[in-house]
Amino acid sequence: MSTSTVRRDDAVRSSTVPAGRLASIARALAGRHRVALLLTALFAILAAVTGGGLEKHLSAGGYTAGSFESVRADRMLAERFRAGSPNLILVVRADGGIAAGPAAAAGRALVRRAAGSPGVVYVRSYWTTGDASLRAADGRTGLVLIKLAGDEDTVNRTSHALVPRLVEGNGPLQVRATGPAPVNEEVERQSAEDLTRAELLAAPLTLLILLIAFGSLVAAGLPVLVGVVSVAGTLVVLRLLTEVVPVSIFALNIATALGFGLAVDYSLFIVTRYREELGRGREVVEAVVVSLRTAGRTVVFSALTVMLSFAALLVFPIYFLRSLAYAGIAVVGMSAAASVLVMPPLLALIGRRIDRFDPLARLRRRRFGGGGGWQGLVLWVMRRPVAVGASVAVLLIVLALPFTQARFGLMDDRVLPRDNPAQTAADVVRHEFTGAGTTPVVIALPGLDPARRAADLADYARRLSTLPGTERVDSAVGSFADGRQVAPPSGAFHAQGSTWLSVLSDTAPNSPAAERHVRAVRALDAPVPALVGGDAATLVDTKRMLADRLPWALAIIVVSMLVLLFLFSGSVVIPVKQLVANLLSLTASFGAMVYVFQDGHLKWLVGDFVHTGWLELTVPILMFCVAFGLAMDYGVFLLSRIREEYLATGDNTRAVAFGVERTGRLITAAALIVATVLGAMATSQLSILKLLGAGLALAVLVDATLVRGLLVPATMRLLGHANWWAPGPLRRLHARMGLKEE
Repeated sequence: MSTSTVRRDDAVRSSTVPAGRLASIARALAGRHRVALLLTALFAILAAVTGGGLEKHLSAGGYTAGSFESVRADRMLAERFRAGSPNLILVVRADGGIAAGPAAAAGRALVRRAAGSPGVVYVRSYWTTGDASLRAADGRTGLVLIKLAGDEDTVNRTSHALVPRLVEGNGPLQVRATGPAPVNEEVERQSAEDLTRAELLAAPLTLLILLIAFGSLVAAGLPVLVGVVSVAGTLVVLRLLTEVVPVSIFALNIATALGFGLAVDYSLFIVTRYREELGRGREVVEAVVVSLRTAGRTVVFSALTVMLSFAALLVFPIYFLRSLAYAGIAVVGMSAAASVLVMPPLLALIGRRIDRFDPLARLRRRRFGGGGGWQGLVLWVMRRPVAVGASVAVLLIVLALPFTQARFGLMDDRVLPRDNPAQTAADVVRHEFTGAGTTPVVIALPGLDPARRAADLADYARRLSTLPGTERVDSAVGSFADGRQVAPPSGAFHAQGSTWLSVLSDTAPNSPAAERHVRAVRALDAPVPALVGGDAATLVDTKRMLADRLPWALAIIVVSMLVLLFLFSGSVVIPVKQLVANLLSLTASFGAMVYVFQDGHLKWLVGDFVHTGWLELTVPILMFCVAFGLAMDYGVFLLSRIREEYLATGDNTRAVAFGVERTGRLITAAALIVATVLGAMATSQLSILKLLGAGLALAVLVDATLVRGLLVPATMRLLGHANWWAPGPLRRLHARMGLKEE
């Protein structure tokens, strides 16, 4: 196609305003921009008021499902036997020793106060049981093990009310609280503090990036205004969700970061297209309409792809992931809606003053459509596509190699800063009370009456005590170690014609050895069907559930993306290539997860944290879904400009160069904004938020540079016109159902 023909096509495109739903919306909003902006301001104010105090409605748990065998075992033990693993542990210290004198009297008073409190199932301590495992070897520290009744949210509320009463006013005793319930409360408090810090850090940096990208204070300020509206709407969405489903406290950090980042990104694309249309000589309203019809359409489509990535989390039955899915879907939708509904009236109000306070505006307009650095880079890449594409692919695969050594566990107190009282108290429990039974494997045997079947129960306990990893088995017929009875029977293990056992292990709950021990316990024949619980059993159940549901989540992402990208591009090659590119963009993040957060390297870069030697089990899945959606987001924006030029010229090489040149700086700025907002989470004192923030920021930057800047142009150059191939039946299907500019 000749240059003159291309120019004629550009002129035709510039002289007409296409119809369509988005174009109609843009025209209506631009025509009544003052009314629209007044309503927007009222919405933002009401949203901020409605969403205020959201933190107290969020939950700090949600990592287990009611269908888990371990959860059912714990529930049965609490209801029938007033037993089970403790979820509140008091670490009590007296400099002169805890066994006698005023310290012992204060300890017994503390136990009485705890036992008489509402919501307490049982209290065990050295002072009431004489159990030497509950007193440290130096005699100055002891444990009070407390079981609180109810589900995670109920336990957390009980702990919140109870702990301040127990740690204060104990005379010669210094008392610190730890265990799942106090840790969850500390996570909730720390998360709220970290959110404020991240917002204060991200907002000015975002404005600075926009100023550099636009060179205009007015143009830079518009996306920030839309981002503020989006965050206000996000708070309302989360508040409404809490009335229907439990919502994780982490949803607030992730959703507000994504809500602000994506709203700014989407607005950035619309503002850029608007300036481009003004540069072509359009009138203000016409430029607004065309911007929404083109960039706005791509925004809506991109938001849909991110929402579908979040939807994959709904297949997992734990509300930590499900609540993040609900919040993510709603927030991404809110970001897109804020961009396409708020930006048109803002642009109509600003008009041609969009370049105010921009000393480079005239120079930018003169150079509009020129080659630029990004076009030079992409042309260089397309002259050597094999070398560049292969080098980038190999580099990304190498960066992913550490993930082959990944180990997984469940979140515990070490997610907190190392100087947090709940974390330091837990360290004392780990190092000084290894045999105290704070994390036992518990076995419920409903329907087995130890009075009638004492021999069967004793045989079962004896066999359990010989399993590798078992230190001692406590039961209604006695305690056993190495196949021998070492202590007399206890009535605490018998109630309502049923019984239970406590299996103390020498393995850490999150270790592979603990998983093997639980599997061995479950594989051992019991006198009646048994329910095996405890922290290690919860880890086994969680891994099994994730392994069962992960293929379904991947299927949702892959199938939905293939279908959407086919409808968008009309090609069957581009969707497959896009999926592969998205996977490669995640490699560096997944490798960094292991190298930094599992193995503890580069702490100087991300800030100090307590590394445990494993990754929290659900984080890679969450990171995959979010990062995959964001990668698809930028891929769609690049593809939309490439496809637009290819349809106009039929020249694949020119289309790729045009698309990268027009979107290269834009995608880079957008990626920097999202990476800044997400990276601000890496300043969190919670290692799980630090991991998510750093990992997602790295994934976005790798995708915007190595993948979109080098790998995609190289592969598109290699495939040429084959990029746009589809079999005849699918071409006809796309002609009827595909997403078209008009």
